[in-house]
Amino acid sequence: MILCARFVLADTGAALPALVALAEGLTPVVQALPPEGLLADLAGAEKYFGQDAGQLAAVLRVRALAHLGLDCAIGLAPNPMLAGMAARDAGPGTTRTVRPDEVDRYLATKPVRALDGVGRSTARTLCAYGLDTAGRLAAAPPGTVQRILGARQGRDLQERARGIDRTPVVPNASARSLAAERAFPRDELDPVRHRRALLSLAEELGVRLRGADQVCRSLSLTVRYADRSTTTRTRALREPSAHSPALAEQAYALHSALGLQRARVRGISLRAEGLMAAEHAAHQLTFAPEDERARRIEEVADRARAKFGPHAIIPGSLSKAA
Repeated sequence: MILCARFVLADTGAALPALVALAEGLTPVVQALPPEGLLADLAGAEKYFGQDAGQLAAVLRVRALAHLGLDCAIGLAPNPMLAGMAARDAGPGTTRTVRPDEVDRYLATKPVRALDGVGRSTARTLCAYGLDTAGRLAAAPPGTVQRILGARQGRDLQERARGIDRTPVVPNASARSLAAERAFPRDELDPVRHRRALLSLAEELGVRLRGADQVCRSLSLTVRYADRSTTTRTRALREPSAHSPALAEQAYALHSALGLQRARVRGISLRAEGLMAAEHAAHQLTFAPEDERARRIEEVADRARAKFGPHAIIPGSLSKAA
C-alpha cells in the first residue's frame, strides 16, 4: 500500500524534512511532496513490522504529534494517485483507505478534475462530451477518448480513470525543490505585510540554496486565504539563480499578477523549483557595479550567518517589520 500524508504546517521549510525523517523510520521509500505532504511505499514495512498499512499510518500520526506537534490527513491506496485522492478526502486526524477491490466504486462518481493530469481546460473539454466523472471516462470507448484528447493523453487519462497509476514513489525527491511558508496570526489585508513576507521567504530560500550550492530555475507562489482556498502561480526565472534579490523580484511579480485587492490572506508560501548545481548554471554578466556589489555583500552576509546564526543579518525592512 502507498501512504500519502498531508500535514498542517506553520513553517513548511523547517518541518517537512523532519516529517520525512519520521516516515523513513518506517520505510526507506519516502518522497517529499512540498510544501506540506509526503508519499511512502509501505509494502516492505508491512512485512518487516508485521503490521498492516492502517497500523503504520497510526504510528506515523502519533510520532508527528509527539515530536513536532503536527496533525495530518492520511490516504492509503494501491498507488500514489489514489493515495493522494484519499488523503484529500480525509479530514485532519483521520485516515481514508481505498482497498484494491474498492477502486472502481471509489472512482465511479469522482469528477474528472480530481484525476492527476486533468487541468481546467481538459476538464471542460471532457465535460462538454459528457465525460464529467472518472467512471464515465473509464467506460467510454478508448478510440473516442483518444480522438477528443489525442492518443497519448487520452490513453493515459483513461488509465487513471480506471485507477491505474504506474508512477513510483521516488526516495529523496525533496531535493528537486525547496519551500518556505509564512502564516499570519490573523487574516491579513495589508499588501505591505504581504510584500514583507515575500521578502522574508525569498531571503530564506536564497540562503538555503546558496548553502547547498544550488540554484533554481523557477519560483512557485501559493497564497492561502481565510476560507482555506488557495491560489498558486509559477514563473520561470530569467536565468537559474540563488540570488535573494532576484528571487524577491520574481516573488513580487507573481504576487502583483494575482491582482489581490482586499483579499483576506492567511498565509503565503514560496517554492524554489527546478533545482540544479550552482556550478552548472550560467550567469549573465552585467556592467552594473551595483549588481556585483550586491553579490559580494551577499557572500559576506552568508559567511556571517554561517558563523553567528541565520538571523545575524537580515534586510533592514524586515527588522522594521519586527
